[in-house]
Amino acid sequence: MANNSLATKAAMQPHLFHSTPKPDVLGTRMPGIYGGLRRSYGSIAVKSTTRRRKQRMPKVLNHGDTITRSIELPNPNENAGTDLFRKKDLDYLRKNWRKMTSLNYWIIRDYHVLVSAVNVLEPDMQRLTNKQLQAKTKEFRCRLRDGETLDDIQAEAFAVVREAARRTLGMRHFDVQIIGGAVLHDGAIAEMKTGEGKTLVSTLAAYLNSLTGRGVHVVTVNDYLAQRDAEWMGRIHRFLGISVGLIQSSMGPEERKANYTCDITYSSNSEIGFDYLRDNLGQSKEHLVMRWPKPFNFAIVDEVDSVLIDDGRNPLLISGEAPSDAARFPVAAQVANLLVRDYHYNVELKENAVELTEEGIATAELALDTDDLWDERDPWARFVINALKAKEFYRRDVNYIVKDGQVQIINELTGRVEERRRWADGIHQSVEAKEGVDIHPDTSVVAQITYQSLFKLYPKLSGMTGTAKTEEKEFLKIYQMPVVEVPTNLTNIRKDLPLQVFATASGKWEKVREEVEFMYSLGRPVLVGTTSVEHSEYLSELLREWEIPHNVLNARPKYAAREAQIVAQAGRKGAITISTNMAGRGTDIILGGNHEMLAEEIIEDSLMCFMTKEAPNIDMDGAPLSQLGLAKVKLSPSSLGSLAKTVVTVKHVCQRDGEIWSYREAKSKISASLELSRSKDVNELESLAGGESSTFRLGPMIALAYLAVLKDCKVHCTKEGLEVKRLGGLHVIGTSLHESRRIDNQLRGRAGRQGDPGSTRFMISLQDDMFVKFNFNTEWAVNLISKVTSNENIPIEGDTIKNQLLGLQKSAEQYYFGLRKNLVEFDEVLEVQRKHVYDLRQSLLLDDTGICRQRIYQYMQAVMDEIVLRNVNSHKAPRYWNLRNLLDDFHAITERAFVDTFAGVSEETFAVSLEHFCRMHIQELDTFQIQNLPVPPDMFKGIHAKAFSFKRWLLLTSDGSVMSGKYQDNVNLLRKYFGDFLIASYIEAVRDSGYDNTYAQEVERAIALKALDSFWRDHLLNMNRLNTAVSVRGFGSRNPLEEYKIDGCRFFITMLGAARHQTVTSLLRYWLSPNGSLELAFAN
Repeated sequence: MANNSLATKAAMQPHLFHSTPKPDVLGTRMPGIYGGLRRSYGSIAVKSTTRRRKQRMPKVLNHGDTITRSIELPNPNENAGTDLFRKKDLDYLRKNWRKMTSLNYWIIRDYHVLVSAVNVLEPDMQRLTNKQLQAKTKEFRCRLRDGETLDDIQAEAFAVVREAARRTLGMRHFDVQIIGGAVLHDGAIAEMKTGEGKTLVSTLAAYLNSLTGRGVHVVTVNDYLAQRDAEWMGRIHRFLGISVGLIQSSMGPEERKANYTCDITYSSNSEIGFDYLRDNLGQSKEHLVMRWPKPFNFAIVDEVDSVLIDDGRNPLLISGEAPSDAARFPVAAQVANLLVRDYHYNVELKENAVELTEEGIATAELALDTDDLWDERDPWARFVINALKAKEFYRRDVNYIVKDGQVQIINELTGRVEERRRWADGIHQSVEAKEGVDIHPDTSVVAQITYQSLFKLYPKLSGMTGTAKTEEKEFLKIYQMPVVEVPTNLTNIRKDLPLQVFATASGKWEKVREEVEFMYSLGRPVLVGTTSVEHSEYLSELLREWEIPHNVLNARPKYAAREAQIVAQAGRKGAITISTNMAGRGTDIILGGNHEMLAEEIIEDSLMCFMTKEAPNIDMDGAPLSQLGLAKVKLSPSSLGSLAKTVVTVKHVCQRDGEIWSYREAKSKISASLELSRSKDVNELESLAGGESSTFRLGPMIALAYLAVLKDCKVHCTKEGLEVKRLGGLHVIGTSLHESRRIDNQLRGRAGRQGDPGSTRFMISLQDDMFVKFNFNTEWAVNLISKVTSNENIPIEGDTIKNQLLGLQKSAEQYYFGLRKNLVEFDEVLEVQRKHVYDLRQSLLLDDTGICRQRIYQYMQAVMDEIVLRNVNSHKAPRYWNLRNLLDDFHAITERAFVDTFAGVSEETFAVSLEHFCRMHIQELDTFQIQNLPVPPDMFKGIHAKAFSFKRWLLLTSDGSVMSGKYQDNVNLLRKYFGDFLIASYIEAVRDSGYDNTYAQEVERAIALKALDSFWRDHLLNMNRLNTAVSVRGFGSRNPLEEYKIDGCRFFITMLGAARHQTVTSLLRYWLSPNGSLELAFAN
């Protein structure tokens, strides 16, 4: 997070924030694409805000005024002998021509109008008292109720947030951060470089949109960042009277519900997704935790590229236990160990596919004592294929780790462990069998959704990240979100050194070690990025051999527990940090170190040994950080005295008052005390520290000691930061090209934050995983290197080889984009179906009981329509209809409850009655009867019942279900007769049961929901199988996507019909059986 200050504003780039408007090149104003119209951005339109802002501030700027620097035409009469353009203007034009001709330049220029308005309002906001500033929130809400829009109050709201941030956090939004907030409010992606203060930017758009009262979600990539931002940025919102909620994985339903009702809710992306799925599995209103019926309004997604692109390949799944043969997995793992690659089976690394050869099939069948691996009665093929995939593609310490006897997945792009995630289709069980740990039961999908589908549910969506421009086309195509590059507050002076290419991996790692050693000798901090746990620990061993102190950050719990502390101190003089992609997100690397975290470490080191005798759990609390080679903080006498007094108080509390804390309780006590130091001033803390109770005094005393140490740490870190800048800043080493340039750019972005010096270097080998996995042809590069040198430790640099390898990387990007695009296209089919089912489900849960009952009656009519229509023909006379089968189907659905009622109705009698009925031209709709057929119970009394009956008749005659024919009207009347009979009999049975109406309606809800959930679960399984099956149809020159759409639609219609049928059957079974119960109702 940027430490914003008033002084920094003066140092901003003059060409971006010039305060005096100047004429354009042609001597006239350039309204350009903004003159009150809409500006086109890519394939979509982005709403221009110039007109509305001009109307709000007529005294601030005139239409067409610009804040950016332009070129002035010289006066020809002033210097007749000179060129038309002055040299400095030509130089400026030459340097900025590309930028000025880009659409992004003009978009940013438009946002400067808003920046100017906010700056004009700033002095007025500074003159307000705290109460007057806080009252602005109520004023804004009243103005919105009176008809103003969010755009109307945007400038003033941003000015209020800027002033609130200055008062609560001591941080003032830079002008570029105001632009970032406006981009978020407009529903776009703000690309802001690392260290530009994206977290602070989010407060602007979050506050503005929270004023509507419909809720704002600020989405982060994990629980730690959600908690940090809710506590840190939440201080601004709470100061302004905005409620702030936080969702954590450990929370229960009631706590979640309370937090979702807040104006602004911070959460990780996975928690929101799983809460949405769980709400759509709930059986009553009380089980819902989100804001129904409209749970989504506006979301700000931090690290939006990670959430929507990197995690886009992994759908969120809620699974239930499925029948499985767990004993088969270990046997299949043993068979896989017997089989030899390229003889018994072939591997396609790019597709993660395995194919058994004839020899492999024969060997596997012999080992398993079976005649056919694909025998449906004894299926072994799936288990053997999965065991081979676990053997070849799923590598320990690369794709997963084993912790406490469990296989835990590592996200390959973030480097973090995802404890609650499991591979589907038996892969996870196969990996467990390979590792020899307990095998958990196989699962079946109960609910699923992709992040693409989840975030498309928000009417308004925005995001922020440091790397999105390379994926702009994907954001536009899938989410209709443009990417706006927000300029940096200070010029980026980072040096990106040339790519170095090695023929072998061993040569690369040796060169990495040499460069780390050289930088360490200079005192420069170094961050080494690796692609896996395995590689990070290999390099760590190399550095240990050469006695170079360093810290490691990867997915292993002992390191991940101290992620924030490791990254925060990676900018200290002499600090060496080896990290997977975990170091790319969330916490800034500040040159000289983070003084707040450093002070916290000193407090913990000084007090923990006295507060607890319990040793830390390394997996839970993290391994101690290496402090070797780092300068110690010199504490002032006042800080040492405050620490000593605090230690004495701790001893007193532990010995005399008998307080005993566990390690985690002691850490929590210190954390609470540090939070106290942020919420109270020194005078209040000193007053509290003078209390009589030692236990009560302890918290304020720790807070005072922290504040004293914090001053010393700030001085130390500032001084060390200046020294690190003089040495050249942070040096970042990338040890492999990732599958996306965006991930590489994230690593580069760790250096050179906020105008700091820094440098980056990527060192790769032709044996790296990306080149092997995609089977890229790198023989030309090997030949080139061998011609230059025979020493594997000597790298090759040059534009030719660099461009060739980056071209291979772009090919990998295109491949994964194709996978995500394919996933989206297939998921769009399921997305429509999911929305229909979930809307229906929420209607059953939340709608008025009368509406729910009307839906049940519609189900009954629909079921009877299906029975009638498959047994009649509108072109033929009734004697040719299959009336016996019609009656049998009717008795089947009613559990033969009306067998006696229809006992005297034979097929011949039925046909004669219908033909007689057909000859009658006039019928009373409410009282019509079919001769010799039972009369339905007279349950349609009263105006509402008659209106319902008439409306049902209108629907029957207009739904197009019956083909046009001579007997079309008679078929519709027969549909109405059986519909009336079934509905009226049901109403009569419910009335005669003696239960009140409320109980009957709750039974209807429960049965309808259970039937829908059961068939939806089966439908998801069928759709997943269909997704796999249609890929084979591509070999027959058929479009797999079109095949998926056609069959998926057919499956869905069948599923809805089956759910209706099950609902009606279960309800009739419940109310018409002598001993009705829910268990009996769902009995097969």
